[in-house]
Amino acid sequence: MTTARLNYELSGPAGAPWLLLAGSLGTTMAMWDPQLPALTAKFRLLRVDTRGHGASEVPAGPYTIADIAGDLLALLDMLQIGAASYCGLSLGGMAGMWLASHAPHRIGRLALCCTSAWLPPADGWVARAAQVRAHGTASIRDQVVARWFTPTFRERDPATAGWAAGMLAATPAEGYAASCEAIAAMDLRPDLAAITAPTLVIAGLDDPATPPRHGEAIAAAVAGARAALVPGAHLANVEASEAVTGLLTAHLAG
Repeated sequence: MTTARLNYELSGPAGAPWLLLAGSLGTTMAMWDPQLPALTAKFRLLRVDTRGHGASEVPAGPYTIADIAGDLLALLDMLQIGAASYCGLSLGGMAGMWLASHAPHRIGRLALCCTSAWLPPADGWVARAAQVRAHGTASIRDQVVARWFTPTFRERDPATAGWAAGMLAATPAEGYAASCEAIAAMDLRPDLAAITAPTLVIAGLDDPATPPRHGEAIAAAVAGARAALVPGAHLANVEASEAVTGLLTAHLAG
């Protein structure tokens, strides 16, 4: 496995418990801005852009979830972080499930937001990858943002919806497309029983990308996991920021 150089940011008090944050397909670490004030009060945060996103390296695809998770593990090694709690949304959650099942000694507490262990049909992801390689991420901006936020939220807060659309449009085409191929090939269901970290699974009530039943399936397969439902669509940490922040701080603080 060849690791990619990741863009990352450290914040929060030195000596506080480590917390690694990884975001959704088509986003940068900025997607976690709504949670920063609360989380930096309790944790030493390590925010990252996953491979192919933001200012991180963009290797040629296709990628696998193991590749994306392996980058995170290599970053923990580089920073000499033995173990950290982990919060990932969507693609970040997929990488978190891989880490928690394949390197359980490195993950303290685990929060999985608006994610899935298996997300067919694969040909839909392959087609999206082909479109983005041919026409860029801006070509799918409207359809993706419509899945990230409910119509009510987009009408109420067009500035935030526009900010998210810009983040997506700036995502490198190869990084986005190769990550789509990782999701196409993913089936983490056999790994879930190996997760031993205390786990919280958060789902968005109106999430069309990873509907609540996907989160419920993860929670049912991970021993002792707890499921929680919040308002909003796929980027529930933005649309329902107060609810998600409250759940995360309570769970990750133990």
